[in-house]
Amino acid sequence: MADLNQINALLQNCTFPSSGTLHCAVSGGADSSALLILASLTGSPVIAYHVDHGIRPNGSAERDRVSELADRVNAGFEALTLELKDGPNLEARARTARFAALPQTVLTGHTSDDQAETILLHLLRGGGLDASAGMRQKHHPLLTLRRADTERICDLFGWEPVNDPTNTDPRFRRNRVRNEVIPLLNDINERDVVPLLTRAGKVAQNDRDFLDELAEEIDPTDAASLTAAPLPLARRAIRKWLREEHPPDFASVERVLEVARGEILGTEVTGGRSVRRTGGTLRIETLPKGRRKVRDSG
Repeated sequence: MADLNQINALLQNCTFPSSGTLHCAVSGGADSSALLILASLTGSPVIAYHVDHGIRPNGSAERDRVSELADRVNAGFEALTLELKDGPNLEARARTARFAALPQTVLTGHTSDDQAETILLHLLRGGGLDASAGMRQKHHPLLTLRRADTERICDLFGWEPVNDPTNTDPRFRRNRVRNEVIPLLNDINERDVVPLLTRAGKVAQNDRDFLDELAEEIDPTDAASLTAAPLPLARRAIRKWLREEHPPDFASVERVLEVARGEILGTEVTGGRSVRRTGGTLRIETLPKGRRKVRDSG
């Protein structure tokens, strides 16, 4: 018998959308299973999406398990199948393919533990303020919960989640941060660092959002506006203009500033594109594949 009172108490800390159908990405692990259970208690229509990347031999069993949970909580269910091959950048390729197949409004079961890992991973890539801010809460309603909370929700609901063996695979950098770096930081700091990292992330989020609002006033195609703007805001305006699936790298943004200042006529940027200036106006052009030299950076 599920203990809905305790589960509902945890639901109060979550940030599910107040209207519309809740589209939930559910792998079958504790976090995503808790997401589906909590979503079903909001009173909104819910659809669970399971993505089989075609990599793990037990993908069909996990799909059936998610389907069973969706049926138990009276949620819709859709199974999506991808065809990925093992190899370099598997985690990034799987994430890209997964979110390309899912609805744009999809919700995920990321917790504050995931947020702390994300902040560290972004900083290790050399990120700045946006890296420190971590994931935006819009598509991650469980960011206020801990991983222990999602496990407890499954236990209270009488549900045994799927055990994902890839969560301990040291090939994936996130797993090493989760299983090696954060425990080491806890030991060095003599306390749990996850609340400290997520608290710092919230401060960075507020700063990021304020700067984004100011940067909205800058036209990134107008060279005069870019050169007259404070440098942090000019960079943010360019970053938003160039962004595709991932934000452009720092070097690309700096080269676009050189174009705006008239120091160079044009430059290649990430995504197989170039930025050119005609008079005082900047424009983005797509380069033929044979001319692409800039390495895309996620």
